[in-house]
Amino acid sequence: MGCYRVRQFLRALTARIPEEELQQVARVLAPSSLTLFRSMATQDQRHGLDVYTSLREAGHTDPDLLAAALLHDMGKSATRLPAWQRAIMVLLERFAPRLLARLGQGEPAGWRRPFVVHAKHPEIGAQWAEEAGCPPLVAVLIRRHEETHPGVPLNVQGKEAELLAALQHADNTN
Repeated sequence: MGCYRVRQFLRALTARIPEEELQQVARVLAPSSLTLFRSMATQDQRHGLDVYTSLREAGHTDPDLLAAALLHDMGKSATRLPAWQRAIMVLLERFAPRLLARLGQGEPAGWRRPFVVHAKHPEIGAQWAEEAGCPPLVAVLIRRHEETHPGVPLNVQGKEAELLAALQHADNTN
């Protein structure tokens, strides 16, 4: 996990989105969803594109899955975090997950705002997706993209379970 997180951190510091990739995103997302994508921090856009690309390379073509891949972390845009604060979140996730969970409770105000937004970003992103008119399955995948139970998504069956598992796998490896 350590090398993966170091690479992820370095990629976040140097994240760039070439114009041809933005054109590709514009072909996948509706205009209102594209606005949400463009409002994300560059490193979150890059991560969404990496997750999207990973899914495409694995043969996935479901439009809801691909849209969710691009938008799954958009709730993080509710607060802007510099790279060093994001690094703190990653370290807390790894070494003090219960502390991070406690800090993420309550209302997103004051010094706790980044922790609460981090904890609630799937729900925030799903609400924004719904407000932007995304298909219901896109919002569901965004809302549940961090839910797991020993490698299996919680209370999900059928197509939704398959898509959620694919999104989670791509998210956890990019």
